Amino acid sequence: MFLLQVALVVLLVAFAVFALLMQSERDTSAEAKRRSIAVAQTFAHSPGVLTALKAPHPSAVLQPLTEAGRKAAGVDFIVVMDTHGIRYTHPIPDRIGKRFVGTIGPSLAGKVYTESVHGPLGEEMQATVPVDNADGHVVALVSAGLKVKNVTSQVDRQIPLILTAGAVALGVATGVTALVGRRLRRQTHSLAPDEMRRMYDHHDAVLHSVREGVLIVGDDGRLLLANDEARRLLDLPPDAEGRYVTQLSGLEPETVSLLASGREATDEVHLAGGLLLAVNQRPTDRDGGPRGTVVTLRDSTELQALSGRAEVARERLKLLYDAGLGIGTTLDVTRTADELAQVAVPRFADFVTVDLADGVLHGEEPGPTAAGVRRITVHGVRDDHPLYEKGRLIDFLPSTPQGRGFGTGRSELVTDLLTADGWYLQDPERAARMVDYGIHSLITAPILARGVVLGVVNFWRIKEHGPFDVEELSLAEELVARAAVSIDNARRYSREHAMAVTLQRSLLPRALPEQSAIEAGYRYLPAQSGVSGDWFDVIPLPGGRVALVVGDVVGHGLHAAATMGRLRTAVHNFSTLDLPPDELLSHLDDLVGRIDQDEACPEAAAGVVGATCLYAIYDPVTRRCAMARAGHLAPVLVHPDGSATFPDLPFGPPLGLGGMPFRTAEVELEEGTQLVLYTDGLIEDRNRDLDEGMELLRVALAGHPDRPPEQSCQAVLESLLPPRPKDDVALLIARTRALPSDRIADWDVPADPAAVARIRDAASATLEEWGLGELAFGMELVLSELVTNALRYGSEPIHVRLIHDRTLICEVSDGSSTSPHLRYAATTEEGGRGLFLVSQMTERWGTRYTPQGKVIWAELALPDDSWGC
Repeated sequence: MFLLQVALVVLLVAFAVFALLMQSERDTSAEAKRRSIAVAQTFAHSPGVLTALKAPHPSAVLQPLTEAGRKAAGVDFIVVMDTHGIRYTHPIPDRIGKRFVGTIGPSLAGKVYTESVHGPLGEEMQATVPVDNADGHVVALVSAGLKVKNVTSQVDRQIPLILTAGAVALGVATGVTALVGRRLRRQTHSLAPDEMRRMYDHHDAVLHSVREGVLIVGDDGRLLLANDEARRLLDLPPDAEGRYVTQLSGLEPETVSLLASGREATDEVHLAGGLLLAVNQRPTDRDGGPRGTVVTLRDSTELQALSGRAEVARERLKLLYDAGLGIGTTLDVTRTADELAQVAVPRFADFVTVDLADGVLHGEEPGPTAAGVRRITVHGVRDDHPLYEKGRLIDFLPSTPQGRGFGTGRSELVTDLLTADGWYLQDPERAARMVDYGIHSLITAPILARGVVLGVVNFWRIKEHGPFDVEELSLAEELVARAAVSIDNARRYSREHAMAVTLQRSLLPRALPEQSAIEAGYRYLPAQSGVSGDWFDVIPLPGGRVALVVGDVVGHGLHAAATMGRLRTAVHNFSTLDLPPDELLSHLDDLVGRIDQDEACPEAAAGVVGATCLYAIYDPVTRRCAMARAGHLAPVLVHPDGSATFPDLPFGPPLGLGGMPFRTAEVELEEGTQLVLYTDGLIEDRNRDLDEGMELLRVALAGHPDRPPEQSCQAVLESLLPPRPKDDVALLIARTRALPSDRIADWDVPADPAAVARIRDAASATLEEWGLGELAFGMELVLSELVTNALRYGSEPIHVRLIHDRTLICEVSDGSSTSPHLRYAATTEEGGRGLFLVSQMTERWGTRYTPQGKVIWAELALPDDSWGC
């Protein structure tokens, strides 16, 4: 085929070259004739020719003129002759005077005559024209022409160009033929004509027998082809092909719009009669084909029905999957109920209400009936519903689906609430409003856990959606069953958490004791995840002093809370010994070590205790504060000028490690200084490090020296804590007070028994000044016994101090560390009754040790109207 095409192209090019040669030769001869005629006529009519012909020697005048004209006109000769054909001029001078070779008859008759002759120059092509005088008579002839070989040479000069153009045309045509042939072979897959005929026969057979409709629509919107299945699906008339798709009757407007638009479509569902067709449309000009579209139609009526059912099943499985992920994310009963409602609305129901037995909210077991049920969740697609509001306590009648659900533990489906008389009797007025609102269908599913009904979940639908069916009843039961486990877990957790918090709060101080050394404020926040071991305490000490304690037991749960209670009790017991902070922490460290030894076992890692503690003693008389810490964070001092600092307090190891001593540091505090003690839950957070938290605490406290401790506590918590703290927080803020100097009296006692009387007199005078004269007798007795014991059994220096505080405090110090003991003297003994009398005359008494010796103190109660005077 390709060779045939090439031969045809060569033949066409050869004919074209021959035609060009013939045309060139004809055009060249015609051009030569036109030029000869024009030159002859021009010379015949030139001025001076007639005058030259009348001259005695015409040749002498005309010969130069003809040669000049011949050269200028580009012809080979110009010959002027008389009417007899005798030449006056000629390019060859010896031919002048001889007879002209050619025909002159027509020219003598006044015509222009051209001819080819064999003349003196060889083969010539010449034109002869007459020369007329003023009367119109021919008086001479002029002939001009070209040699034939010159005309032929012009044609020969064009032959290479023509042949070159022919060769180029042949090459281009051959290349184009090759490309076209290659494209045809690619498009036909190198099929022979008979093979292509068979292929088109098969194509036509398949096109009209396939069970899928095929349409081809032209760019102008005409239907070019429709197979049998397309005609059947669309009910096309027999003459549909060739008509515009907009003129085809019976098609749905959406289908006509799609076919006329030419846009791409993938599995679009269109209605055709009673069928659902999946329509695909693609353009036909993607690979250089004609513009238009090809459309395939597939009957998907049954598939759509199956797909609809599968989609419903898939949506229900997805709903159950989302319920598994979204319900029960917290151990909170109300939050779990809210999560159930949010999952079900609007994918399953339009409104969801959750009603729980009121005791369940407090961690208790539910009652046997639907009385005393509290609505804890109301969630729906709209807010203007007529359902019972959230928080309402409801008593469902036994005739209602909710009441029957509580009694039987079985779910109930109400497809039409208008026919449910028992439901209507619960609250007729509200039921009527619900029906008018459009609520028409209900599923009530009991929340069943461990065989106990905790409450009911109600799924409601409004008129925009169809009623619930039996399959949806099973789905509702599955949703509620998943939520029931989480609600029961949350209920039991709430109960256990409440018990643990109650235990923990019972181990913490319910109120701060009365004392005048500090003004205190405190906050304690248990962790959301469970109780922990944080604690704080304010313990009044003898001499008007006060002990401030804050501690933290590592871990959470009842074990940590119980350990915290034991440590707090131990601190109280050790504080009665009036020990310095470092010694008290040493005793506490030993106690924790013993707890570890007693409770540690391979099966219970919780037996090992880790704890931190900070213990401080503030004396309002000297305004000095002694502090020591065991693995705890340093306190913050807020000075009266508003600055907040962390004192340089020596660090000690956490309690229970043993082997390392604790050290006490003393600082003198100005009156009004705030001492801030806290646990690590206040400043530690996963989003910030410890130093950043301590700096935030310092900033929250600084600049507010006059703010009351209670307000400072609240401000600190608002600045540092997230909405749901992960750890317990204990915060204690104490503003120091100083005892006025006019309420303190002290004397040095010389080592002389006679000094006892002078001390009694001085003390009595001081009590009179303080308005406590009625206590003079008792105070004199106490002073006599204590000073006498110091003189007799102690050592110098001996010092007496009276302090007018909430009680009247008497302190006698000496340089001996020997402590007196209370005993009952026999009737025959002369001594041993002094401390017994002291204990009877005072509210309490005791001994504390100092680096210089000991102090024996006693407190007398003040008259009711003497405090604060």
